[in-house]
Amino acid sequence: MGKTLSASALNGTKCALASPQARILEVARELFCRDGIHATGIDRILSDAGASKMTLYARFGSKTGLLRAVLLEEGEEWRNRFFAQIGTVGTDPATQLRAIIPALKAWFSGERFYGCAFMNAVAEHQKGEPWLRELAAAHHRKILAELDNLAERAGYAEPPLLARQLLLLIDGTIAALMVSGDPLVLDIASRNLDAILSTAQRAGPGNDVRGDTSERIGPTNK
Repeated sequence: MGKTLSASALNGTKCALASPQARILEVARELFCRDGIHATGIDRILSDAGASKMTLYARFGSKTGLLRAVLLEEGEEWRNRFFAQIGTVGTDPATQLRAIIPALKAWFSGERFYGCAFMNAVAEHQKGEPWLRELAAAHHRKILAELDNLAERAGYAEPPLLARQLLLLIDGTIAALMVSGDPLVLDIASRNLDAILSTAQRAGPGNDVRGDTSERIGPTNK
């Protein structure tokens, strides 16, 4: 999701990384996201990272444990970069909401776009994997919380609903870009964003910006 060293570049800069654990994690992030989880064997990761199986199993326990660590790091870095990019347009929350698609465009136009790591991981595993779905749902909840906060500060009447609409747009745009690689997807997504924000009800007399908090943002599943 965020920009990292490629596996080949990393191979020449291992000494700059803090530890064998860090090297394993960084290489696994690149290979899992770029080449796929099932297509990437432990031996390939260890070879590129210059680390031993003993280190991998001592630090991560298994390939599944390593994948969990990769997703947690990918998710945190993606959220930080995405909302930081939105913040570059200024402090006005309404303006920041309109910067959602430009932020996705900046990611798509960068050096490292492999789609959503969580969508990709779920697609490669049995759909009933509870631990994987919970990681994806937790990632969604954190994004929703940020969007909900922006929507409330921007004065929309139903921030939780708007946040869910925007997350659906974000996920759909990422998936379409991953499948097609067509930048025209971003133009359509931009129009959809304008339509969503233009038709969303603004807070005012009789419109409570914050309803029952028990129904704000519940669990979500990809």
